[in-house]
Amino acid sequence: MKPERTKDPADLLVFNASKVLTLAGPDRPRSGEEMQDLGAIPGGAVAMRGGRILETGASAQLRDHYADAKRLDAAGGLVMPGFVDCHTHLVYAGSRENELAQRLAGASYLDILAAGGGIHSTVHATRAASYEELTQLALKRMNQMLQHGTTTVEIKSGYGLDLETEKKILEVAAAAGRRHPLDVVPTFLGAHAVPRGTNRARYVNWLIKEALPALRGLSEFCDVFCEKEAFTAKETGRILRAAKRHGYGLKVHAGQFSDLGAAGVAAGLGAVSAEHLENVSEAQLKQMRNSGTVAVLLPGVPFFLLSERYADARRMIRLGVPVALGTDFNPGSCPSFSMQMGVALACLKMMMTVEEAITASTINAAWAIRRADWLGSLEPGKQGDLIVLDVQDISSLPCHFGTNLVRSVVKAGQIVLPPRH
Repeated sequence: MKPERTKDPADLLVFNASKVLTLAGPDRPRSGEEMQDLGAIPGGAVAMRGGRILETGASAQLRDHYADAKRLDAAGGLVMPGFVDCHTHLVYAGSRENELAQRLAGASYLDILAAGGGIHSTVHATRAASYEELTQLALKRMNQMLQHGTTTVEIKSGYGLDLETEKKILEVAAAAGRRHPLDVVPTFLGAHAVPRGTNRARYVNWLIKEALPALRGLSEFCDVFCEKEAFTAKETGRILRAAKRHGYGLKVHAGQFSDLGAAGVAAGLGAVSAEHLENVSEAQLKQMRNSGTVAVLLPGVPFFLLSERYADARRMIRLGVPVALGTDFNPGSCPSFSMQMGVALACLKMMMTVEEAITASTINAAWAIRRADWLGSLEPGKQGDLIVLDVQDISSLPCHFGTNLVRSVVKAGQIVLPPRH
C-alpha cells in the first residue's frame, strides 16, 4: 500500500541521490565532534514547495508521496546544501595580477601595501568605475560563484575609503543581489586601510562619526582589518564599539599576518565572527569559544600568497571554537570563486576532515552571517538551496581539487543551473 500523501504538495523533488547531506543538527554553530555529523540520508531525496523545504527522506518513499512534483534526478550524485561563502570582497574594479610577479620576486603582501599597491591600487580603480560597470563586474563574478555551487555570498566594501565610493559599493552589492539568484549579505569595511595621504586619526574619527551612521541602512555588519599597515587593536576596538552602538553586527579581520589581539577584542564585544586567524593566541580562541564568535578560515589566502602559515583549524576544533570557511574572493590575495577549492585546501593544508570542511562551508558559514535560521542545512521550513555534485561520496571533494564537481544548483526551490548533458 502506498504511503499516505502528505498535506502539502511539492513543486520540486530532488531524488535518487547517493546521499543527501542534510546538516540537520543543534540550533547553534557546530563545534568539536558535532562538525563530523552531516545528517546523511543514503539514497535520499528533498521535497520543496514555494522555495522552502517540505521534507527530506528516502527517495523511494518521497517519490510516492510527491508523485506530481517536478523532478530533478540526482542520478546517483551527492546532494548537499549550497555553499555559503561568508567572506568575500566581490565588488571592485581593476586588476592586481601583476602582484603575483612581485611576490614571486620576494615581496610580501604588506610590502606591496606599504608601497601604495595592494588595497590602494584597487581603491583607485574602484573610485573611478561607474555604478553600472561595478554592477556588471559583480554579476559576472556571482555567475562564476553560482556555477561552483555557492548560493549565498557575503560582500564586504572597503575599496572606496570615502563615503561616496563605499556607498556605491554597498548599493552595487544590493542591486546585484536583486538581479541574481545568489543571496547577498552586505558588510561595511571602511576600516580596510587608511587612504593614502590621509591623517589616520582623522580617518578613524570619520569612520566613527560620519561613515557608520550614514551607511547603517546599507550594511548589516561592520568589519575592521586589524593588521600592521592597517588598524591597531585600539583603533579596532573604538570602531567596533561605535558600530555596535549603531546596531551593526561585528566582524574583524584578525591575525592574518601578526597577532595584534583583535580576535580577543572582537570576542569581548560579542562579534559574530573573527576571520583569517593564521596568528592567534589560545587565550583569544577561548574568548571566542565563550562568546560564540565563529572562526572564519580562508585557506585560499596563504595558498595564493605563497605562505605555509595556515590557520590552526585542529587546535580551534579541539578547543570547541565553531569553524567556518570562506573564499576571501578578492583581486589581490585570493582571486578564486570556488568554495570547493576552499574545502580541498581546508583538508589538505589545515588537516580538517571532509565532514568538518563541509560543515564549515555550509551551516557554520551561515551562522557567521546570521542566516542559519534560513540557510545552510536541508531542514523543513528552510530555504531550498542545494547542489548536486557529480560524485557519490564526500571523499571525492578534496581529491578532485581544482575541478568543478557541481552538476546542478537549486536556489530557493528553483533549478538555476541545469544538469550537464
